[in-house]
This record gives sequence, C-alpha cells and structure tokens, in this order.
Amino acid sequence: MTMPLSRRCRPLLLVLLLSLMPLPGRAAADPAELRAAVDDARRQGHLRAVLVRVSVNGQDLLRMVSGESLPGQPATAAMRFRNGSVAMAYLATLLLRMAEQGVVDLDAPVRRWLPEVPHAERVSLRQLAQMTAGYRDYVQNPAFIAAFERDPFRRWRSEELLAFAEPASLLYPPGTNWNYSHTSMLLLGMALERAGGEPLEQLLQRQVLNPLGLKHTSDAKTAAIPPPVLHAYSGERRSALALPPQQGFLEESSFWDPSWTLPAGAVQTTTLDDLHTTAVGIGGGALLTPASYRAMVNTDLRGRTTALPGCGTCFPQSEGYTFGMGIITTGRWLTQTPLFGGYAAAFGYHPERRIAIAVAVTFQEEAFQPDGSYVNEAERLFRRLGALLLPEDPPPFPPRPKPAKGAEATAAD
Repeated sequence: MTMPLSRRCRPLLLVLLLSLMPLPGRAAADPAELRAAVDDARRQGHLRAVLVRVSVNGQDLLRMVSGESLPGQPATAAMRFRNGSVAMAYLATLLLRMAEQGVVDLDAPVRRWLPEVPHAERVSLRQLAQMTAGYRDYVQNPAFIAAFERDPFRRWRSEELLAFAEPASLLYPPGTNWNYSHTSMLLLGMALERAGGEPLEQLLQRQVLNPLGLKHTSDAKTAAIPPPVLHAYSGERRSALALPPQQGFLEESSFWDPSWTLPAGAVQTTTLDDLHTTAVGIGGGALLTPASYRAMVNTDLRGRTTALPGCGTCFPQSEGYTFGMGIITTGRWLTQTPLFGGYAAAFGYHPERRIAIAVAVTFQEEAFQPDGSYVNEAERLFRRLGALLLPEDPPPFPPRPKPAKGAEATAAD
C-alpha cells in the first residue's frame, strides 16, 4: 500500500519546523560579546567593581569579576556584599512554604500574630507579601531620611521604623492598590517569626537558605560583613552635608547599618555565586509547589493599580514592572534589584529558557549626581545581558529610573 504524499511528507515537515524553532535555553550571545558588554557598562556607569555570572540550562556561560574592592585590592567572586531586597524573595518563599505546611493561612488577617498593629484585622499575609496592604513606606518619611543621613551608622529597632510609617492611617483600603513598602516587609517578617515560633533568621535558614544550598548568605545581626568584603563607597550624603556641587565627595559606606532595610533576621550579605543560585532556585520555584510558585510570580496587579497624590512609591504595574510576592516580573523574566548604601545588585531569571544572570556592582565618585543620586547600574547591566542572550524575548527596558539617594535608594528597587 502506497502512503499518500501528504502523510509521507509529514515527518520531513516536522523536522524542518523543529529546526526553525528556537532551542530551549539556547543563548544568542557568546562569552566574548557578554564580556564586552560588562566592560562597557563598567566604563559608562563609572563602576568601581563589577561581578557577573551568567548560565544557560545550568551551564556557566560567563563568570567575570573586574575592578577593585579597596584601592589596590582586586575584587573577587568570593567577596560578600549586601543583598537588600533579594531577601524579600526569601521571605515570600518562607511564607508560601509555611502556608503549604498549614502553619499559616495566606488570606487570614494578621491580627492573629500582630494584634498591636493598626488595621491588622483588615490586612492579610498575602497583602503584606505583595505590598497591597496600604501601609505607608517609612523610608519615604522625610523625618526618617533626615535621621538616616545624619547618622547612617545608627541601629534601628522595629518599633522606631513602624512609627515613621504612621500605620494608623492607610494610603488606601487593603487590597485595592499597590505601593512599594518596606513597612509591609517588616510586618511580614514579624508575623512569620511569631507564627513559626522561632527567630526569623532560623526560619529562613532552615526553610529557604539551606534547601537552596546558599552557604554564604546570612544575617550578621550587626553592620559587620563577613570577610572577604566587597567594599562600597557612596556620595549619597553630599546634599545632607551641604557640600557645594563643585566639591568632590565620596565616603566608604560598607559598614553603614542596614537594620532599616528589612526585618531583623533578613538583613543579609551574600556572594555572587549565592546570588546566581538564588536566581535559579527562586526563579525556578525549586522550593515551592506549582500552585505556590504561580502565586509568587502572579501578575494580577497589572491594570489594577494607580498612582496616588503624595505617594512616591505608588505607580501602575506594567509589563516592565509587576510586583508578585517578594519578586518582580519584567516581561517574562523574574528579578530583584537592590540599591542602597553604595551597593547595587540584580538577579534575573527566564524560567522557560532557564537563563540566569547575577550582577553586583559598586560605584566610583563620578556615578553620583550633584545631589547624591545614582542609578542601579547592576539592573541596567542585567537587562543589557538579557537582551544579548535572548534578543527575541529580552527583559524590557522601562523608562529610565529616577536616580535614588540615601535611604530613598530602595524606594522602588
């Protein structure tokens, strides 16, 4: 029996179609092209040090370090730096795991664990993790900014920070809008600690850091950074010090106290390799059930949020930036992009193509504007590398971010 021509051609057509389809995880850029982009970013961004690691399908494509930590001391991949908002993804992962284990209910009022907090009967753990609770960001309070700029070595207590948030008055009814809020993350950490019955640091270590294999990520409980240290320098305080624009200014900021950034137990330092491992593990949902992972990376806020008068961190969620639970979706990439105290970092992960990018940078004096503001050059480099690796599906380049300074640097990182 002779097979019809159309049926005989199907296997050939299938092979032809498959050959034209992009291979999963295949990168368009070669290492030399990526290295050139890193070198250019260091020059154009006035960077003191740049640490980069890129992998595709679990295979390293680039691992590169250039620049100095201290004058005359080369930066190395083993050096530790502050990871800031990266720990928000760990907090959200901890929350979701505790929900899977039946310890907490994502949508239960937080009054059960935080009865002393205003509006706790109206706010859920999910809303804290997604920053839709309506609590003001204490980092935006001018009184807090002034106090930070007067003494960046000051150690802050949770109750002091919450007072700056003025929690008795919400920006909007819980669940109806969005604002970037350190206050929400502070309250989330406090609630998880009480629900888990042990210090937050131990909960994170046991439920998130150890399972991910993060051997060099920890909370030092002080402003200390375990050696070897990637030192940072900042020009953020020049306005607070009333320095004239023509006067050069740069001060070491490595040991500014970061206790204001996140709840105690989640104020961490990390390494390039641990940041890369985070991109793969958190970005790929390694510790979560499929349902929990979908909840973490959801983009439900698109089209549902608006800017509000007097709220500098309220803005519409978009294709370029959508906050899920402790993590940002940008296009089809997942990211976190901390910027504070002269440190900047970014991780990016494309789940379908399994591309992971980790970047950490520090700055030279020229990176700071006359008012002390500066841009997250680690995020910009992540987006540039992502475009080289996957030109058909790059991380979007949103409008140039407003440069940040001082404690305001993390307002929308």
